[in-house]
Amino acid sequence: MSDRVDRVLVAGASGGTGRERLSQLHERDYHVVALTRSPETAVTLEETGADEVVVGDLRRPSAARLAVGDCDAVLCAVGASPRPSVFWGDLVDGVGVRNLVDASSEAAVSRFVLVSAIGVGASKSGAPWCFRLLLGRLLDAKHAGERHLQASELTYTILRPGRLTDDPATGDVVVGRGGTTVAGSIPRADVARLMVAALDTPDAANRVFEIVSRSNLRGRPEGVVDIDWTDAGT
Repeated sequence: MSDRVDRVLVAGASGGTGRERLSQLHERDYHVVALTRSPETAVTLEETGADEVVVGDLRRPSAARLAVGDCDAVLCAVGASPRPSVFWGDLVDGVGVRNLVDASSEAAVSRFVLVSAIGVGASKSGAPWCFRLLLGRLLDAKHAGERHLQASELTYTILRPGRLTDDPATGDVVVGRGGTTVAGSIPRADVARLMVAALDTPDAANRVFEIVSRSNLRGRPEGVVDIDWTDAGT
């Protein structure tokens, strides 16, 4: 498969970040395939910008293979809800991402962009201790998903946003190079824009970044990098 990206799978399409990605991809004339676990959201996703909607649970390998199909790239922002059920069973952040990575490898996908979270892996201290204590199992699952993607042969970008908000996009994001770098919050719209931009940003290939909006930066940033995001407005 060539590196040209025409068909993009949006995993986690029915979430807040997912809907932002759909509208932005649609504006850029990609053919957009939306993946959701909820059949009742199909019409809304099509109205938001999806050309196709696939219903499936990524915790099943067959659903991941069906979703990837002949897509050229994957934008993955799946996540278990912080509710009591997060304390048992398989989490989509771990096993679901693993299945999607394996299916993407089989399909020779050219780019895989994954949204994780500040507090995962080397960025552990960037998240409040109470958050890490309450959602430790969820963060461990996200870390496992990250590691599986990095161990694959896919060209990847991993974005670890701070606390997600529904505020309007700021267009001004502080980017850390991976590790204990930056902390704070960021609108979902800014995260979605960087995910889409990463598809065509050479400097983002096979790298991990922490991202927060400058206006919501907490503390003093360290290890900040300057990335020339393609058409991201940052």
